Amino acid sequence: MASAVPFDWRTADRRLYLAAAIIFPLIIIIGFGRTYYFKQFTGTPALPTTLVHIHGLLMSAWVGLFITQVFLIRTKRAKVHMKLGLLGIALAVLILIVGFFTAAHAAKFGSPSAPPDIPSQAFFVVPFVDLLFFAAFFGLAIYYRKQLANHKRLMLLTAINFLPPAIARVPLPSLQAFGPLFFFGVPVVIMIAVIAYDTWQTGKLNRFLLFGSIALALSYPLRLMLSGTDAWMGFATWVTSWAA
Repeated sequence: MASAVPFDWRTADRRLYLAAAIIFPLIIIIGFGRTYYFKQFTGTPALPTTLVHIHGLLMSAWVGLFITQVFLIRTKRAKVHMKLGLLGIALAVLILIVGFFTAAHAAKFGSPSAPPDIPSQAFFVVPFVDLLFFAAFFGLAIYYRKQLANHKRLMLLTAINFLPPAIARVPLPSLQAFGPLFFFGVPVVIMIAVIAYDTWQTGKLNRFLLFGSIALALSYPLRLMLSGTDAWMGFATWVTSWAA
């Protein structure tokens, strides 16, 4: 009788991360194409500040790095992947710093991309919490970099965390009319699908993927609830009072 072949999760999840490396940049391009990547062809307003342009370049670099890292692993170039990961740490720090000041500037002076019916300081809770989750997911991914199954799933969560701003800019008014139900709901559906597929493929539920997804999904309604409170408005006013 032939012995059972041991399960290899590295082979089982290749399709998941290949799909992520394709779908993630596609959503970013569709969402930001009209107002950023192809704006010279669409006639949209110029970027309000140099800071916004730097933020866009850094986030584009992060998307490119994510794709590159996936394909380095697929082509079994783990050493290059690890060396490039050092660049990823430096890039993540820049994203956090520039992202914070970009969001604070928009909260103080307003932004054409922000919802017109929501005070800018109230909306500041959305990018602020995005940055907190990015720091948490990426920090844990680096800490567990030797636990490859956990590292990969935490990095996948960093990508999902950045989807709502792009989804909210998808140029389909019929979908944008749903507001938070659309741009927060789509990532939740994606996370449920990823958890189901990953569990089916590996035969076990990854705790980092599960609890990270739950925390991120719960944060969406909590942000909306927090945004209009006196406590948040006081914090946002204090943070933005020294924004240039």
